[in-house]
Amino acid sequence: MSAHRDEGPPVGGPAPELVASGFALENADAPFLHRGLNLADMAHVLDLSRRGLVPPAARRALLELLLVAQATPAEEFPYDPELGEPYNSREAWFVAQLGDVAGWLHAGRPRREAVRIALRLHVRHQIAELVGEAVRFGRDAVARAQEHAETVMPDQTYLQHAQPSTFAHYLLSFVYSTVRDGQRLLAELDWVDTSPGGAGCVNGTRLLEDRAFVAEALGFDGVIEHTRDAMWQVDGLISVLAVASSLVSNLSKLAEDLEIWSSSEFDYVDLDHGFTRASVLMPQKRNPYSLSIIRGASGVLIGRLSGFLAVSKSPSARSDNLIYAYGEVPRALDLTLRITRLAAGVVRTLRVNADRLAEEVRGGYSQATDLAEHLVQTCDVDYRTAYLVVGRAVRNASRAGVPGVEITGEMLDRAAVEHTGHPLGLAGTDLTEALDPWRIVLSRDAQGGAAPAAVARMTTDLTARLDDLGARARERLAAFDGAEAALLETVRHATRQMEETR
Repeated sequence: MSAHRDEGPPVGGPAPELVASGFALENADAPFLHRGLNLADMAHVLDLSRRGLVPPAARRALLELLLVAQATPAEEFPYDPELGEPYNSREAWFVAQLGDVAGWLHAGRPRREAVRIALRLHVRHQIAELVGEAVRFGRDAVARAQEHAETVMPDQTYLQHAQPSTFAHYLLSFVYSTVRDGQRLLAELDWVDTSPGGAGCVNGTRLLEDRAFVAEALGFDGVIEHTRDAMWQVDGLISVLAVASSLVSNLSKLAEDLEIWSSSEFDYVDLDHGFTRASVLMPQKRNPYSLSIIRGASGVLIGRLSGFLAVSKSPSARSDNLIYAYGEVPRALDLTLRITRLAAGVVRTLRVNADRLAEEVRGGYSQATDLAEHLVQTCDVDYRTAYLVVGRAVRNASRAGVPGVEITGEMLDRAAVEHTGHPLGLAGTDLTEALDPWRIVLSRDAQGGAAPAAVARMTTDLTARLDDLGARARERLAAFDGAEAALLETVRHATRQMEETR
């Protein structure tokens, strides 16, 4: 080994550039970690104590000071970038109060272990709360769907009329996606709700051979098996960000539709005034500001996911793939929660212009597919022939200003002659079943269709799924809160006992 290497910890304080670019950013994440760091330290001290490793006086002093730290809001705690990352500020504060006794907090545990635990404690609450907000959006959307089970509209693809449907059927498509993302979030919560405690840096510690105590004290559902993996894994965080992005992407699709449909050119829906913003210059304008927030947030979350993926591709056991996680993941989940709550408010207060939707569906040609299928059923022609005949008839009708509901058998015969050279024998036939939008909707009674009976079955199913999701999220939150409250009470009880025996 070269004799010229400069080994050992750095001498002197950090460079101001490092403080401004690194430590300041990390300290900005301290509010997400503060509570969890205190809880992690409490569990660690109790673990050391039960093994007889920490002297009683040191145990009492540490637990008493940790209760003080826990009662101190993060914004009032002396986190100082000049001292380094948040854990360094905590160390300086403990040393200032207790001297070398504070060193017991490091016994068998690197700083990153406490921070990894703190991140998981914070994120598990966020995920459970987010599932609750997703459930709220789903319930509001289901309630609106029940109101509009008979509100006929031309469903759209590529902003063009597709087939007759209902506003209820349209809206429920977003609920199913929300339910799936809620289920994915609970699955990811299982990953988050496991403890890296006792993992050391990569290979554990001789001081604490049983890793279960810290996990149980903090209310984790289990211990991450492999110690090196426990300390450095990020794949679950990537999954959490991906599901959050998916959830808001789904809401963004709805927001984009509503922004278009709320325009004067469409006039399908109107946003409640509380979810809009006035134009400063143009007095006639009421802008759908809430929808812009939802759409923009989707882009932000996609960017955060992409950015975290880029950071995470570093070699193994590097801090760079987690330094940014402490802020990016909680901020992404907080944004997702806010946006999901906003979308629920938009849907809950939305005014649907049923008359305008009915006018549009009756004035267009969204029944063309049903008309082609009617020809297949009644005229003994293949679907391609039926498709081309109806296409010609629709083109001729649109040029003549004839709406789809008024297409006649004679018009179809003329189109058939143009295409095949002979009529289909439809002159004088009643085409109401194939042309009336409401009758078309009523025919869609199969599973997942737009008929009111099919929609009712789906709303019943979705309500049950949402109730289950909500109950599971509340159960997890209650378990987290209960475990953390129990740990705090254990620490308070221990300090009271020690005080009585002094």
